[in-house]
Amino acid sequence: MSGLRVGVAGALGRMGSLISRRVYNESDMELICAFERDDNENIGRDLGELIGLGSIGVKIDRSSDMKDVLKEKKPDVLIDFTSPDATPKIARACAEEGVSLIIGTTGISPDKLKEIEELIVKNGVSAVISPNMSLGMNVLFKLVKIAAEVLRDKDYDVEIIEAHHRFKKDSPSGTALKIGEIVAKALGSPLDEVERYRGRGIFERKKGEIGFSVIRAGDIVGEHTVMFATLGERLEIRHVAHSREAFVNGVIAAVRFLKNAEKGKIYNMFDVLGLRG
Repeated sequence: MSGLRVGVAGALGRMGSLISRRVYNESDMELICAFERDDNENIGRDLGELIGLGSIGVKIDRSSDMKDVLKEKKPDVLIDFTSPDATPKIARACAEEGVSLIIGTTGISPDKLKEIEELIVKNGVSAVISPNMSLGMNVLFKLVKIAAEVLRDKDYDVEIIEAHHRFKKDSPSGTALKIGEIVAKALGSPLDEVERYRGRGIFERKKGEIGFSVIRAGDIVGEHTVMFATLGERLEIRHVAHSREAFVNGVIAAVRFLKNAEKGKIYNMFDVLGLRG
């Protein structure tokens, strides 16, 4: 087998296992390495046997051994859907070994994200970094930008409502925050000056604020609604992910995009999907 050589961090996670199966089954990709936390009980086992593919000759390596494995296996791209604590270390190992990155991890602090981006540029690799890799959600980003710019001076209130499964740790979601950043930029204010998280209390809505409401329940894959409301009407833009395959499709598109992407640059899904401009 030959093609794009791909590694997956967090290969046994909810997203990682789906991505690993998909990469393995793509004719122009080769799954060559997989990583999990050092304390994972499946370290050393065959990844395929753990995710329903049968033996595929790719064992689960410790994250602490990542740099040595990358040096030996030489993947073209590593896909990271892990945690805000793990991603900066993964990015450093990849950048220093010349491996490009796809980062879908959310909840990374602005300082850590800046550190990751500097490592990528300094080491001359490339990366796609996005809080949400689905085509539909990125179209929503575009539509929200247009709506916010058109309605910015028309006395419309903005509310962002998001829902995810009970296991999601960051709140609000990285996608909701991205939506908030898009709206805040259109309104001409930094998000941290206009964001308001809805909860118990007595308060009056301030002009120009962006409200966030969060739901964590059951197995909800991901739902985001952006509401522009004024006296007499409201506009809602909504995206519902029915399964994680929506995100996996975007990841696969991002892998192919990086094959011919300019090195030393940071991209997002607007670049991958041709939505910029």
